Formats: sequence, structure tokens, C-alpha cells
Amino acid sequence: MVQDGTSPIYDLKMKSIDGNLIDFQKYKGKNLLLVNVASECGFTPQYEDLQKLHELHGHNLTILGFPANDFGGQEPGSNNEIAAFCQKNYGVTFQMFEKISVVGKDKAPLYQWLSDRGKNGWNDQEPNWNFCKYLVNENGELIKFYASSINPLSEEILDEIK
Repeated sequence: MVQDGTSPIYDLKMKSIDGNLIDFQKYKGKNLLLVNVASECGFTPQYEDLQKLHELHGHNLTILGFPANDFGGQEPGSNNEIAAFCQKNYGVTFQMFEKISVVGKDKAPLYQWLSDRGKNGWNDQEPNWNFCKYLVNENGELIKFYASSINPLSEEILDEIK
């Protein structure tokens, strides 16, 4: 959090999975759950629970999905293929973004912010597999990191968003 009360997360702009530019200013005042996702992972069924979380708690929490092919080549498809997969298999209606890198030298600026203590204030944990989750509060502050194994409907997450 910077001194003027704004968060650098709100300075970001990223393309949605259908190619539209999304200004993160639109998320000011909202709790965000940011998840790096993949279509061919053992955790892929979490899409179902992310969608359920979106349906049940969308008034308290905005879910943002970021396809990434960084772990085991488990997201090989194009943006169109990923979007079709998510819709057909899980009925995903929460916001999905274009495929990005979440680790490595070409890591997207969002994930640079999420995993650099100097930028977010406390966390150096970058995703170590697909379906890692970051919780950002309504003030744009990163408040929690959840490993892939933490289910989106777990008490751990639900208690934070209530």
C-alpha cells in the first residue's frame, strides 16, 4: 500500500480471455481472489468450486482467473480453447484473463506484484503450481496466499471473506 491510499494493483491493465482490456481500477473497493488456473491439472476440478464461490459470494468477492502454462505444460490451449473448456465443463462466469506467465523471467506484472514483498508489503511466495490463490482486500492490500491444495470453498477462505 502506498502512502496516498491507493494500491499499485489498481494501476494494472490486463486483457480478458476474449481480448478486451480491463482496467483494474474497476476492482477498487472489492475483495479479489486471484487464481492461476490450468485445464489439464489434477486441481482443475477446482473450477467447479471457484464458480460456486462466485455464485454464492460474488457480492463479497470477485474471482479473477489467470490461465498459465508454467507448471507441467498443463495449459497448452489458446485463449479461445481455454474459454470454451471452462464454459463447457464448469460453466465459468467469473472473469477470466488471457494466458500469462506467473513465474520466471516473463512473469506478468500482476504476479510480480503478488510475489514481491517490496511491491505488496509482505509476501514473497510465488505460485509453485496451478491453482494457487491470492486474496486482496477491498483496499487493494494482499492479505493471504493459499496453496493449490486449499479448496476455494474451504473454511479458511470463507472465513476471510465473511
